[in-house]
Amino acid sequence: MARRFAVRALIGVAATVVSVAGAGAPAAAAPAAATPPAVEQVAAGGFAAAPDGRDRPDQVRDEQWQIDELRAETAWRTSTGAGVIVAVIDSGVDGSHPDLAGQVLPGLDLVSPEGTTDVDPVGHGTTVAGLIAGRNDDKRGVVGLAPDARILPVRVLDAANRYDDALIVAKGVRWAVDHGARVINLSLGGSSDSPALAAALDYAFARDVVVVACTGNVATSSDKRVWYPAREPGVVAVSGLERASDNLWSGAITGRATVLTAPATGLVGARPKDGYWRVQGTSFAAPLVAATAALIRARYPQMPAGDVVNRLLSTARDIGPTGRDDRYGYGLVDPVAALDGEVPSVGRNPLDDQTSPGVIGFGPAPGSGQAEGAGADRDGLGLTAPRQQTRWSAQPAGAEDAAGPARFWTGIAVLVALLTGAALVVRRFRLWNR
Repeated sequence: MARRFAVRALIGVAATVVSVAGAGAPAAAAPAAATPPAVEQVAAGGFAAAPDGRDRPDQVRDEQWQIDELRAETAWRTSTGAGVIVAVIDSGVDGSHPDLAGQVLPGLDLVSPEGTTDVDPVGHGTTVAGLIAGRNDDKRGVVGLAPDARILPVRVLDAANRYDDALIVAKGVRWAVDHGARVINLSLGGSSDSPALAAALDYAFARDVVVVACTGNVATSSDKRVWYPAREPGVVAVSGLERASDNLWSGAITGRATVLTAPATGLVGARPKDGYWRVQGTSFAAPLVAATAALIRARYPQMPAGDVVNRLLSTARDIGPTGRDDRYGYGLVDPVAALDGEVPSVGRNPLDDQTSPGVIGFGPAPGSGQAEGAGADRDGLGLTAPRQQTRWSAQPAGAEDAAGPARFWTGIAVLVALLTGAALVVRRFRLWNR
């Protein structure tokens, strides 16, 4: 009897171990201030550069699986993004990184207007910029999906990788539009709508700019809705896929506002001060769509922004349920089809249904007429909004890609604990049987 019970206990332990190994330990929730989006540098992560550095790719280049997934080499036969400015409204961009040297235009720092020697203390914006426009003039390092585009950096995220006021992002959007951006990437967001930011986005739409934003990450949000500004009508909201898969990344927020998907995990990105790291998050899916928009704008320089957006949607590879759905939107962005497909002009942005959750129309946010006195936030660019409308704690949608090692060691710990418990059960019943 005791022996039979012990055997059953061991079988139960084995079943539990299999379950733990298959599912993995759940990822810990991110702290209120988002952590830097990477864990592995070149030196620590085992990346190896090619000895000659010219004729064959190093490991960083070889691990950029999204380049093959999105058939970038084929797309580059048609367009490389030359002549298009993409604004990266983020944590700043390190233009001295070898993969970005010569690609980054003078930008704006809304966090430290007096200037700083550390242009991107977090690294988030540098990674985003590299995914868009990393150089393709050699076989080393990170290459962007639109390698000949130019990056216009606008810093709105502080050293803790977050911001507390949507008005600062609104300022950045307007400044980017006024300084030549034809595509804007917003790899950030929050749960609350913002009339000030909605007005700035309307300003961008009215001036023929394509705006792309990430849908957000589950671990950094208590609200499971698609983040704002991604859910603002007219914005291309991008969710993320698992590596080399049509499966939605488990950490991605998605919903009715989702428009497109792109690779979001297992990505290798540029890091400030010549480094690299592995990242995951919808923050890094959005720039792949922004880069595709840059490819289109370079190929068709006279095409209105609305038709660029329509081309992105019409040529996406449908995944999930047939047609647009709440998980994948229109599907996986397809740069080759977006460049070469036969898509009729629609003359308008099909996403802009004029039912803005923020504000409809152009110019100042609602309520600004009575906000001239105390308590108003004024941005110096003709945009005023009551303070209660602009206080908004938010962060980027980038997270550590350390799930594999963490789950492995957690699984080992659970396995040891279960085996120890099983041994104690067997010993107890042997003593009891005597």
